[in-house]
Formats: sequence, structure tokens, C-alpha cells
Amino acid sequence: MRITSYLIIFFILSLCILVGCNEETSLKDNKMYTTWSSYLGDSGRSHFTSLNQITPQNVSQLEVVWRYEAPDWGQMQMNPLVVDSLVYGVTAALRVVALHAETGNELWQFGDSVQVWHSTSRGVSYWEKGNDKRILCTRGADLYALDALTGIPIPSFGIDGKIDMRSGMPESAKEKFVISNTPGTVFKDIIVMPLRISEGSDAAPGDIMAFNVITGKPEWVFHTIPHPGELGYETWEDPNAYKSPMVGAANNWAGMALDEEAEIIYVPTGSAAPDFYGGDRLGSNLYANSLVALNANTGEYIWHFQFTHHDIWDRDPPAPPNLLTVNHNGQKIKAVAQVTKQGYVFLFNRLTGVPLFDIEEVPVSPSTLTGEVSWPTQPVPTKPKPFARQSNELTKKDISPYAENKEELLEFFESAEKEVYSPPSLEPTLLLPGYDGGAEWGGAGVDPEDGILYVNSNEMAWNLKMKVNEANAREMPLGKRIYSSKCATCHQSDRKGLVASGFPSLVDINLKRSKEEVVSIVTQGKGMMTGFPTLSNIEKDALLQFLFNEEQPSEPQGKKEIDNTLEENPYLHGGYTKFLDSNGLPGLSPPWGTLNAIDLNSGDFLWSIPFGETMSLKEKGFPTTGTENYGGPIITQNGLLLIAATKDGFFRAFNKTTGELLWEYELPAASFATPSTYEYKGKQYIVLACGGEKLGTKKGNQIIAFALANP
Repeated sequence: MRITSYLIIFFILSLCILVGCNEETSLKDNKMYTTWSSYLGDSGRSHFTSLNQITPQNVSQLEVVWRYEAPDWGQMQMNPLVVDSLVYGVTAALRVVALHAETGNELWQFGDSVQVWHSTSRGVSYWEKGNDKRILCTRGADLYALDALTGIPIPSFGIDGKIDMRSGMPESAKEKFVISNTPGTVFKDIIVMPLRISEGSDAAPGDIMAFNVITGKPEWVFHTIPHPGELGYETWEDPNAYKSPMVGAANNWAGMALDEEAEIIYVPTGSAAPDFYGGDRLGSNLYANSLVALNANTGEYIWHFQFTHHDIWDRDPPAPPNLLTVNHNGQKIKAVAQVTKQGYVFLFNRLTGVPLFDIEEVPVSPSTLTGEVSWPTQPVPTKPKPFARQSNELTKKDISPYAENKEELLEFFESAEKEVYSPPSLEPTLLLPGYDGGAEWGGAGVDPEDGILYVNSNEMAWNLKMKVNEANAREMPLGKRIYSSKCATCHQSDRKGLVASGFPSLVDINLKRSKEEVVSIVTQGKGMMTGFPTLSNIEKDALLQFLFNEEQPSEPQGKKEIDNTLEENPYLHGGYTKFLDSNGLPGLSPPWGTLNAIDLNSGDFLWSIPFGETMSLKEKGFPTTGTENYGGPIITQNGLLLIAATKDGFFRAFNKTTGELLWEYELPAASFATPSTYEYKGKQYIVLACGGEKLGTKKGNQIIAFALANP
């Protein structure tokens, strides 16, 4: 896994020589950018197309040319793939569908119509060699290889067409929660898989794993929590952190980018677990919260940069990086850009890892929580400036002018910590950008050659607050202890949830769901909720008794009576609480969502505009506010930026040079997804998924394609 420093230096010098020979090579000369056979358009995750039938002059003439109505209703985050005449998508209930590119007619469907594993998916991966064409998709912990023309699992892949992605993990992780809801990155005959795992002390290790596309066998593994003798091992104070049952994650969940020519894969990694309290994982925690460049053939380390040291804010990179070429100090440089939840853009020479703009280590206050040691500094790029407001810049003038309870909001505002990296404490911290960014999983789009990056951003503040872990109280009945440890962060101690923040009430759940349904959700997860498969039957029964109001308060059970260890951390996260006014709108002044164009050649902004409308305020004549948004853009060579993503449920086209709105269309349901574009029989299409449901929007079930009426 590790190579010596001498080999690193030799490799980098060799690459630098190659760069010198090829600096003038145009990316667009090497790629036509006319297909969409890879997640977000291409392996460099550019979101870019050179198709030019749809222009700034005629985009207002777009119309719906076909609709596919899925059998499942609800949120769809998927970015469709298009290969030849087929569009590949994933429905709300993880059915994979192949649709005809011209008509939207379904050609095949894969997925059990009854036994559906509930989650969200951002799409599938495609691989071909000769006549062998495969779709790679996931359901739960399983990775499937399907015949791309029929949807039938390929028997020679694993066992009957599927493998358990935990097969590449240590034995201790084999029963833990592991899924993938972002498409894997295909390189030659391997696929490197993103993994979504628990964010608590029961998390599996976040190893980066490559599997053989033909056989399903593991090809290589990179340990994001280094083992003894591996580079970065010393950044964990506990020498047994790599095998600790209380530490895990540092996984890639957002996807990766690939430089096919240099054969380097760029992997952004998430936070180490547990989130928010790191007393069991002291140190800077490599390779959590990092961009790691690996040899795509072998998984060997090349370079890294850590965006957050010892993360206790859940500041994991939310999207794949973008590969592009920039003109820096008079030289063309092949670069990699990473957007973050903090609203930062980090830019590096993609071959050497050298930052192209200075990065400062900013002092951070010490933690006040027992056992926690916050890292003394955090990295902040000097350029570009953040594309999202920062909490330390706010004043009381930033309280929303539309709020009816301004005094209440102001009282919280003035009591809360507002430094960007204020360590979590028992007192409130105003977290802006919030847990979801800044940037979110839709990510940024780029023109791969002109150095311009386009990113949409959330401007939602949250209340970060810790609480004493009541689950450590031995007098507490077992079911209540498990609820306090596993469930209360999202659903609250009183079980009333945080509906405005997207976490439903569990009060009277006995009237809404059967015990069998609840057990299934607790074990497997649902939507964005992780599952808890390591809970024993005794623990599950106790939790059910508590949720269904059947637990006897006089029946405490000690730790020795259960099979698994509950979280023993002295503190837990207090819950995901948005900073909202009494009408459920953001408590800070607009904009509440923005769309930004940043010139990465200079580090300067070209434009920034509010993104999305709050209809209740628009109807009263108030200016555009922007809204929360999830999903990314399409960037066209001929001057368009096409994006849905907003809570208001519109699909919009902007002039990418000026930010001017050129066209908008109200969708049947909000599209929290990134669109795709393709050409078939001389006509250019744009296709996107409209599932709604997120942020309290109505549910939908359609995949929609647009084209010009008379191209």
C-alpha cells in the first residue's frame, strides 16, 4: 500500500517531465464530450458537453418530448447514463431501468418489485469490452453486474451476478452497515466503489476497494485508517485505531474522479467515525477528510491533502472532484478542484498535489468537552474566496427581514458561537455553512479547458450542540438506552423528530407501521437513515418495546446482558436542527441558495446570483431569495448552464458567462438530481429525474426528456 519517499519523488519528477511535454495538449482535442456514458458526464466529473444544438438563443424553445413514469414514487437523485440508444436510470426504490433514448419506452427493468431495498441512488456505472457490455449497480451491500442490453445478471460475476462489497473488508466489518448510493468509477477492468457506512461508533472501516468487473473479485484495497507501517499511521494517537470497534469510516461516499491518461484516481474521503466527538480517535486522522491520489491500477498512494484535521463538524467533501486545465502564472496546468461543505474551493496540480493557491492554517479554539482534543489549526484557501457565507462574518443585521419572531432568533444568534471552526460543545454553535453545505453531493461543473468552475450552494444555518450521553446510565431500560444511543440524535429524545429538518416524528409509530416494518428499517436503513445490522435480536426487541410503548421502566438491563456494545462516548450530537423562523423559513437573511461562476485561472468570481424562489414570498412581491438546493448542473461549450436542484421545482437555463436567466420550466415534481444530455439521430436531448419528496416537496415518479421542437 505504501511506496517509499524515494519512489514518490521519482514518480512525481517523471510525471512533471511528462506534463512539460504535454502542457499544450487540449483536453477537448482528446475528448469530444458528446456522450454521457459515465457519472456526471465523464471520468473527470466535468458535467460538460460539447453538443451544441441547444443554444442560448433557442433554449427557450425546449419542450418535453417524452416522459417515463416509474412504478415507485419519491426522491430520485440519479444522474442518467446514455449509451448508444439506451438511457439507464434508477427509480426511487432502486429499480434499474433501461429506456429508449428517443421515446422513453422501457426496454428492461431490474429489481424485485416486492422486496425492495430502500435507499437513494445517484445512478449506475457502465463498462464494455468488445460485445460484453455491463451495467454495474448496487442494492444494499450487493454490487450487481447486469447485461446492458437485457438487464439480466451475469452469472460469472461473483455468485449469480452479484458480490457483497464487504468481501474486501476485514472480518469485523462483514455484518456492519455498508451500502453504496453513488456510482463506482470504472478503469480498465476494475471498478472502484464509493461506500456509505454508519457515522457512529459502529462504523465499518472506510477502505477504498477496487473489484474486477469481469469476476467480481477484489483487486486492491487502500486503507483510509492506516495499518502499522503505512504512511499516516502515526496520525492516530491510538495505535489500534485501524482495528478499534469504536472507530471507523473515513470512507469515500461522494464518488471519485479519474485521470485516464495519467492513470490516477482522485478520492475525496469523509469524516472518521464517530462524528462530532473524537475522543476515541485523537490525532489529525489521516486519511479522513482528504483528497487522496492513488495509482488506479494498484491503489498505491501518490499524494494527499487533508481538508479538515480531526473533523468534529462532519465536514466531509460532499462531491467528486473536478478535473480541468487552468492557466496559472502563464502556464497551462492540469488541475483537480475540490469543492467543500465549508464553501471553499481547493485547487491542486493533479499530478504533484501542489496547491495552486496558498492555503493558510487558521488557529482553532480548544474543545471544552472532556476527552476531546480539537486540532489547533484548520486549512483555509486564500483564493478563491468562499462561495457561501461564513458564520464569523454574520451580524445581527443578518437576521431574516421576513421573520415574525426576530427577537427569538436574535436571542439565539447572540448566544451562539459563530467562529467557523468552533468546536462542538454543550452550548449552541451557529453552523454556517450547514451540515449539507455550501456544496452538496450534486457538486460543481467545469469547462475542462477554460478553467471556469460553476457551483450551486446552500445557505442554510444549523444549530450544532452536543449533549451528555444518557445511554450510559445503567438504570435506564435497555430499549430506551438503545434509542438514546442510536435514534435520538435525529428523532429527538421525546420522539417528536425534527420535521422541518427532515426527520419524522416516531410518536405513535405503532399506528403507522408494523413491528416487522420497523425492524426492517432499523436493520437495513431507509432513505438517508443508516441501518444498524449489528444490533442483536435482544436489542431489537427491546427497542421495539420502547418505540411501541411496551417497555417496563422497572426492567433495566446491564451491558453484560446484551450482545453488542452501545456507544460509550460521554457526549452525543444534539440533533440536526435548522435555524428557522416561526414560518419554517431560514432564520438568516437571503440569499438562501446561490449559483456561482469562479475563474480558477485567477481565483476571482465572475458572478454570483440567488438561486431558486420562495414562492410564498414571491407572491407578495419580494425579490428572489434563493432556496436550498441539491443536484448539479450541465455546462455546455456554447454558453449554457442547465440545472434543476431547487426546492421550488423548476428546471432552469442560465447564460454561463453572465448568470442571466434564459428559461425556466416548472417540473411535475422537484428534481434533486443532476441532468444529463445526449444526441440521438441528430437531435440533442436533456434528461432528468423528478422524484420530489426531499425538503417536504410533493412526491413524483417521472424521468423527463427535453428537446427542441424544430432543431
